[in-house]
Amino acid sequence: MVKSLVIIGPGWPLRGGLAAFDHQLASTFKDKEVHSRIETFSLQYPSFLFPGTSQYTSEPAPKDANIHEGINSINPFNWMKVGLQLKRERPDLIIVRYWIPFLAPCLGMICRIAKSNKHTKVIAIVDNMLPHEKRMGDKMLTRYFAKSVDGFVTMSNKVTNDVRYFSSKPIVFSPHPIFNHFGEAISKEAARKVLSIGQDEKIILFFGYIRPYKGLDLLLNAMATNAIKHANIKLLIVGEFYEDAQPYHDLIKTLALEERLIIHSEFVPDNEVKNYVCAADFIIQPYKNATQSGVTPLAYYFEKPMLVTNVGALADSVPNGKVGEVVEPNADAIAKGIETLYNNGAAYYADNIKEVKKKYSWSQMADNFILLHQKL
Repeated sequence: MVKSLVIIGPGWPLRGGLAAFDHQLASTFKDKEVHSRIETFSLQYPSFLFPGTSQYTSEPAPKDANIHEGINSINPFNWMKVGLQLKRERPDLIIVRYWIPFLAPCLGMICRIAKSNKHTKVIAIVDNMLPHEKRMGDKMLTRYFAKSVDGFVTMSNKVTNDVRYFSSKPIVFSPHPIFNHFGEAISKEAARKVLSIGQDEKIILFFGYIRPYKGLDLLLNAMATNAIKHANIKLLIVGEFYEDAQPYHDLIKTLALEERLIIHSEFVPDNEVKNYVCAADFIIQPYKNATQSGVTPLAYYFEKPMLVTNVGALADSVPNGKVGEVVEPNADAIAKGIETLYNNGAAYYADNIKEVKKKYSWSQMADNFILLHQKL
């Protein structure tokens, strides 16, 4: 029986999809009358390791949020302090978020100390068992972390297989739920008016942090194909560069795409996300490799057809030809997929999107943690 739990992971005032996920999960447990709070970071990354402009949001704290900024990711004495605090607190369950091996020593020590009370169980929710950009020591650090928990929840089959490489402990698969904190959708006309985009323009959207594995370069090359040029399709790029932006600007110039791109390279607050998603005809995820993506549930929330590449687990949650198109990760295939989206039209996918999105509920995610806890 789970009566109290602590979520260890990003939370306000940290920004981004992981924090938004943790807030929503804590709120869902509260709705189920489980006392929950988030133990987040006073220092998540040293500034020299963070590629964006800021780790923090300027938005107000989520309503009714119980968040404590207690973890310093680089201070072992702090890890012992937090672990001992949780050991004394004796929550029934700790849900610890794992997405990067850099945090394995910190999270692993906290969990080991906390569960030494012989009462608390620890379940890891794993975004990535290994990072997309691999580094020396990743496997060693991940093994250390994996030994500190009692079970795992994964959100893709790819991650499930990765977890099995490191651990034989129980695993439950639970798809990434649909974010619902972005406000109500607005009409395409209203969104385009806000962004000063022409009402008759053909607009596709690339959304999210720009990192090598996300394949923006593939999409730019797809934009340069004759079919996409002749269709006069424009690309809206919305997201911070988490790597050197210059190679992208050089590629844009080489391909002569300047007039067919709209670039917003700053972090977008949650209350403005709807403007960009609702302004687009389709959402494009041209990833080179992936586990799961927070952009897919975003597309489902706003009921936008999408294109994803057939890598990792992206295709698992996007039935091909029903809610969007699944293509191979190369420029020609992406271009043909975009053509198919426009040839079919958004209405072709609408009913299937409404039906499929019902599977991705926060209540089901919370129930899966409770069911796994009962088996530990």
